[in-house]
Amino acid sequence: MSKLAVVAFGGNALLRSKQKGTYKEQIDNVTNTCRSLINIVKQGYNIVIGHGNGPQVGNVMLQHEAGKQVFDLEPMPMDFCVSETQGSIGYLIEQGFRNVFAQEHIQRNVVTLVTSVVVDKDDPMFINPTKPVGPYYSREEADEYAEATGSIFKEDPKGNGWRKVVASPKPLKVTNIEVVKQLADQGNVVVTVGGGGIPVVEENGMMRGVEAVIDKDLASALTASEIGADEFYILTDVPKVYINFKKENEKALDVITVAEAKQYLAEGHFTEGSMAPKVRAAIYYIEHGGRECIITEAGQLDNPACGTRIVK
Repeated sequence: MSKLAVVAFGGNALLRSKQKGTYKEQIDNVTNTCRSLINIVKQGYNIVIGHGNGPQVGNVMLQHEAGKQVFDLEPMPMDFCVSETQGSIGYLIEQGFRNVFAQEHIQRNVVTLVTSVVVDKDDPMFINPTKPVGPYYSREEADEYAEATGSIFKEDPKGNGWRKVVASPKPLKVTNIEVVKQLADQGNVVVTVGGGGIPVVEENGMMRGVEAVIDKDLASALTASEIGADEFYILTDVPKVYINFKKENEKALDVITVAEAKQYLAEGHFTEGSMAPKVRAAIYYIEHGGRECIITEAGQLDNPACGTRIVK
């Protein structure tokens, strides 16, 4: 039987630092990331892909804002924006893999599933939302939008203005997870939980979207656990995880246990918005039946001993 790997594409798989986010930049970046996974495919792995959407969903929100100002078009809610970017980014990943597979004479289908992820409507993150999304506003504009929409705005610590903030609740259930596993087991490359998944809550058997952003690494970890993945890769912009990062006593980590990862987290070695969520996702996967999580940069995947490996 083929082994199964879940790969979470980090932001630099789609958009690199100082890039504008043009179509050409994104398709080139995605294709290069897909090419880096060829060795895994050639080793007989079936692959499920998760991905982020931070810059892309921000751009969609800017487009909606411009539509409101120029044409008085009603902006779409957060869950709708996530669904838009799932489709567009999924298309880029599909095209990247198909072209790389054609060059390598590999016969595999690639399919994108627009995926909802269920969260708890009583998740404490909804009480104090902290995840910034969308454009910057002046204090006056933020107050006006807050009054009109009920949204919450907070001042950017770097002084860029005020931004809307939403909750980042814990993912509980990936919809159509059985279909994801079935398609992957059949040898298809499956793209799912894009941007962490479309955030929805269940009430009396019904689903509704909510204003939230789900961490894509944690959603990918949940996916990996639910489908029984043999390995979970988190792709980022550094080759390994470091403690004392960018200090004189900086140290790259090769293999660490879950207990060591928790200790380093508690000691503050990993920053929020960067490595901390990735390490938490790795811990979740291992503690929920996973065998090994590898955190690395996509270009390192040619090396069988690449990255930082988190094990039991």
